[in-house]
Amino acid sequence: MTNTYEHHEYDVLIIGAGGAGLRAAIEAKQRGLKVGIITKSLLGKAHTVMAEGGMAAAMGNVYAEDNWMVHFRDTMRGGKYLNNNRMAELHAKESPDRVRELEQWGALFDRTKDGKILQRDFGGHRYARLAHVGDRTGLELIRTLQQKVVSMGTDVFMECKVLKLVHDADGRIAGCVAYWRPTGEFVTFSAKAIILATGGVGKSWKFTSNSWEGTGDGHAMALWAGAQLIDMECIQFHPTGMVWPLSVRGLLVTEGVRGDGGVLRNSEGKRFMFNYVADMFRAETAESEEEADKWYDDHTAGRRPPELLPRDEVARAINAEVKAGRGTPHGGVYLDIASRRSAEFIRRRLPSMYHQFMELAGVDITSESMEIGPTCHYIMGGVKVDADTAATSVPGLFAAGEVAGGMHGANRLGGNSLSDLVVFGRRAGMGAAEYIEAGEVATSLNMAEVEEAIREALAPFERTEGENPYDIQRDLQEMMQANVGIIRNAQEVEFALGELEKFTQRVKNIKVKGGRAYNPGWNLATDLPSMISVSKCVATGASLRKESRGGHTREDYPAADPEFAKFNFAHSTNGGNWDSPIVTVESPLLPMPDELKALLEEAH
Repeated sequence: MTNTYEHHEYDVLIIGAGGAGLRAAIEAKQRGLKVGIITKSLLGKAHTVMAEGGMAAAMGNVYAEDNWMVHFRDTMRGGKYLNNNRMAELHAKESPDRVRELEQWGALFDRTKDGKILQRDFGGHRYARLAHVGDRTGLELIRTLQQKVVSMGTDVFMECKVLKLVHDADGRIAGCVAYWRPTGEFVTFSAKAIILATGGVGKSWKFTSNSWEGTGDGHAMALWAGAQLIDMECIQFHPTGMVWPLSVRGLLVTEGVRGDGGVLRNSEGKRFMFNYVADMFRAETAESEEEADKWYDDHTAGRRPPELLPRDEVARAINAEVKAGRGTPHGGVYLDIASRRSAEFIRRRLPSMYHQFMELAGVDITSESMEIGPTCHYIMGGVKVDADTAATSVPGLFAAGEVAGGMHGANRLGGNSLSDLVVFGRRAGMGAAEYIEAGEVATSLNMAEVEEAIREALAPFERTEGENPYDIQRDLQEMMQANVGIIRNAQEVEFALGELEKFTQRVKNIKVKGGRAYNPGWNLATDLPSMISVSKCVATGASLRKESRGGHTREDYPAADPEFAKFNFAHSTNGGNWDSPIVTVESPLLPMPDELKALLEEAH
């Protein structure tokens, strides 16, 4: 093929260089395929490094009674049964092998006294099952996979921003069009299969742990290409993101702090989470914290402390304390490990937490509490995929990791994200290879789609008047935080949907100054269409789901409704463009086999 743009051709093209993308690349490369990886940032900079506490896998190294069936039950229960049960089953069964695989490739996990991989407690898990490397597990996973990918000779295109997926004449995915951030020059890629592994959407909210890359590019590109997005209303607000000092606002405090003994306190110094354990106990009935601890242990058969309830429950409890006037001066609560563990223990078990807060915020977690609150962290919703192959409804398009929906249902358990990446990253690589082997692949790019994407990208330079993209992003973040945040109601969500139509028109009026080389304003201008499309899907799902379930809470519908447990809301576009209307339908949940139903009934 000849055109005026730089051009590359691959069997499998992977967009995203986090854990899912790298594991997919390894699998496809091992099957003899020509593989390319595109990342709009730098290799090793993926958001995977933010997953610090560990990766969940029922290896039974700490509790021998743990197994995939318990892990499956925990995942389904945590997801409030909105999960794709086949994905939850595969994840629970295959996670231990993926951990052992990482170990074989050089990952240095913490160890038990007898030399097995150590596993720690985490919220929502019945047993301690998170394999970890101190509080740097995501970093170790990326380091290990990255080293493996590079050693295999895989091509990696860094600082390359993909604008749009491109079809062939028959509607199959044939490649994509992108530009180099350092030069602004356009580049096209042809591929027999594309795997999306682009991560999350958090930069549409004011308070988020996501870095600048988390603008929902993959979700939006899949939507525009003809795929469906499911469960988009289910956003996880991590309970413990720093709210103060400003230098670390949004920075996550790993769940490992609570797993290793940290407790939550309100402005009165009370450990309030006991008040949110069903209705069987109230902390104020205890005369001391030690008495409360002992009562809880005696009456819950040694279950994890209430600070390790699923993340959605902890986040709502924190929100309730703040709304009741028992919050910290900056609108959060206190996370205290200093009074519970020795300074030596904290520095040994949580080295990254200790050093980063000392260096970035002047907070010594061995002697003082952290001021934390719920922070937009993860989206359970994403591209609808087949569990076994990670294939979307669009021929040639696959998705894995946070960009894919179904695995986590309405709420993700801590630690399930890292094992999700490697389980379904591998399956995406397998699925893409099998699709190519079947032979019905695209042979040419639709150049009309390429030219249209480039015209849209360059339009902001051609306007003599228009808005600054940073003003639009700021206003969008403020609006989504206020109206489609951790607690929603009909009035706020309907207002958000109206505002998003106004944002659509504002984005069409963006003006960008300067040249195309390393122009952050232009980069943001090309991100905003994705942010608008994703925000519309989130707000639409939040409006239609008239109940509270997992990461989605409606204060006007505080209870879960069994009728809403029968389907996902699935979004598509009527037109395939970023400003096309969103069409939403009820998509029935995958039927659950009797043997899996029996496991859930057994749990009850």
